This record gives sequence, structure tokens and C-alpha cells, in this order.
Amino acid sequence: MKQAVMYGGGNIGRGFIGATLSQSGYEVTFIDVAEPVVRALQENHQYPVRYVSSEGHEDVMIEHVTAVNGNDQEAASEAIAGCDIMATAVGARILKFIVPNIVAGLRKRWARTDVPLNIIICENLNDANKILEGMLKEHLSEEEKALFDARVGLVEASIGRMVPVQTEEMKDGDPMRVCVERYGFLPVDQAAIKGEVPEIQNLVPYEPFDFYIKRKLFIHNMGHATCAYLGGYVGRKYIYQAIDDPEILSIVENAMLESAMALSQKYGVELEPLMLHITDLLGRFRNAALKDTCKRVGGDPARKLGAADRLIGSSLLCLEMGVMPAYIAVGAAGAVYRYLNETGTEQSYDAAKRVLREISGLPDGHALTELILQMYGLYLEGEATAMMRRYAQKIKVTNMREVI
Repeated sequence: MKQAVMYGGGNIGRGFIGATLSQSGYEVTFIDVAEPVVRALQENHQYPVRYVSSEGHEDVMIEHVTAVNGNDQEAASEAIAGCDIMATAVGARILKFIVPNIVAGLRKRWARTDVPLNIIICENLNDANKILEGMLKEHLSEEEKALFDARVGLVEASIGRMVPVQTEEMKDGDPMRVCVERYGFLPVDQAAIKGEVPEIQNLVPYEPFDFYIKRKLFIHNMGHATCAYLGGYVGRKYIYQAIDDPEILSIVENAMLESAMALSQKYGVELEPLMLHITDLLGRFRNAALKDTCKRVGGDPARKLGAADRLIGSSLLCLEMGVMPAYIAVGAAGAVYRYLNETGTEQSYDAAKRVLREISGLPDGHALTELILQMYGLYLEGEATAMMRRYAQKIKVTNMREVI
């Protein structure tokens, strides 16, 4: 069988990428430091995945799998040296810790063969390919850097499948079970692939890939976060409960449409497929069986308020393309509101302005700063989401009149 290495045996590694590789005819070796996971994969050579929806579930067994412990550099590097394809899903903060094993594996590989190795990077991190490349090259000589450039493809992926934190109920008696939605397309950066495109089911090679990255971040992730902040604000525990609220649904859908319009203009793509994508996403947000919480989806609001991230990045693109991001601003204000709550900071306009200045890089008086502060005031006053929707719509109408 063809050999694959899946670095990371967590929810995405087992619930999506590793499962996809196995179902595509690869024998998959997971590399992880969680000994219970490693041992279970070594002993059983299979694990269960449950596709869940509001209508029910389907269990499948992922076979032809094994594992090595990431603390065993000899075993990990040997797996990397001999594989046909590799992927990572370890989390942005862990990437630096897996670099020594990858470097050791590449050195073994280069001594044996000149066949290229494509590494599919499945990390929730902007410019993940460039960041990982920089980390790896810090350990390489000039001669090895030339080999790296010729024989290693660092292939960014856009992870669309939603895999929530696994509860004991979801595990249903098996700690290795992963519950996921059925959506399984895997867009990747076609330009980064070295040699032939790997034969992997549901792989979607695309160029220019920046469009897919921005589509995921500015439509899916932005809409998901906006739903989470509004849901938390009105006391909903789960995402499916939040999106079932007609006012929240309206705000989220319109926010996603604002991003879609900006992306359509920026990349010269048709708007209709993006609107169909939004419809599909909203349906997936309603998947009650995922039990994804507003707390988890809205977690780490500081990162989500980053200048290039889902809320501020999409808003700035909208302004660049002449789209008023009034509904996205509702989500951004919700992130500011939650950040101040989580940091124990008293809610105030000055505190919100400081967050936008220091975390989002928005200067005082910037058009987007003022827009978000207007929306933040509605949270501060305890206004209903219906008022937020009406206020956003009023801003849109006023902006259209000014344009006309």
C-alpha cells in the first residue's frame, strides 16, 4: 500500500485528514505524543469515525492505521523518510516542536531518494506554509535548503469540516471515536505541489489558493464567530441554538454576504457560487448533533480580532472593495465585548477603543473603528439583537444613499 504520515492524532488528524488518507488507499502512520492514542492505534490498527447530523448518524471504521510516538525521533523520522504523502494537524503553537523530527526524516529521505515529498499543512494559521518553511530552514545547511526547495512541497490546505470538542457522550464508550460532520472537501494550494497531484479523495487543488484561504476565513470562520458571539450574548449554549434565532441568523447571513461581495470583486469570481456556499454553511451550522458550543467557537477573541483575521480582515477588505461591513461590525463588536469580559476589564468605550488599537491595529478615528464602536455601544446598552440588525441595516441604507 501507499504510505502516508499524519502528524497529529487529534480531532482533525483522526476525524478528517487521517481518515481521508486511509479511505484513499493509504496505510496511515500517525505521529503523536499522546501515549493512549498511539498505543490504541498500534494495537487495533483501526478506529471509529461517526458522521453526525440532526437526522441521525453513521459509523465507519478507519482501517490500515498505526502510530509512532513523536518523542521517538528514530521511529518518527523513519516514517517520514519512507512515506508517499504527509500531513500535519498539530495546532499552530505545536508546529515548532515537530520541526526536529521532520528535518531528521527529510535528511534520511534525501539520502535514499530524490522523489519529492508533499506535506499538506492543515493548521489554522495564516501563511502556515511560509512559517513552517522558516522553522525548517533554520535547521538546514545551504546545500540542504537547495534540496528542500527542489523536493519538498509545503501545501496549504483549507479545513472546512467542522469537528467539535469530543464529549464523553460523543465517544459513546470508545475513547478513539471522533464525531464529525460529513462535509469532506479538502482544498489545497495547487501551485505548491511538487510533482504529480496526490491521489486523495475529495482533494480540490486550486490556484490562486489565496482565494480559498480568504473564503474560509472571511465567510466560514467570520460567520461562525459572529454566530458564537451573538449566541453567547443572548445566553445560547450551542451554535445550532444561536443560528435558530431569526435575528442572529439574519445578522450572520448578511455578514457572510458582505464578505462574499468583497471577495467576488477582489478575486473576480462569480457571486452566485459564494451565495450557495453561504446557504450550505448556514445549514451546517444548524447541525445539532455536533453540539458545538458558542464558548468554543468564539474562544480566543484576541486572535480573532487580529488585523488580518476573520473579523477585522474581512471588514477591511469590504471597505477596500466599497462594501459597507455593517453586519460584520456587529460580530467584531461582540468579540470586543467578550474579550473585555474574559479579561476582567470594565466595559467602556475607552476600553473597546484600546482593544481595537492595540489588538486590531486600528487607529483612533479610523472608519472601521468608529463603525465597530457604534455596534459595541449596543452591547454596552444591553440592546436586543433585533436592534443590532436594524441598526446595521440603517447604516447600509444610509451608505447606499451616499454612494448614489
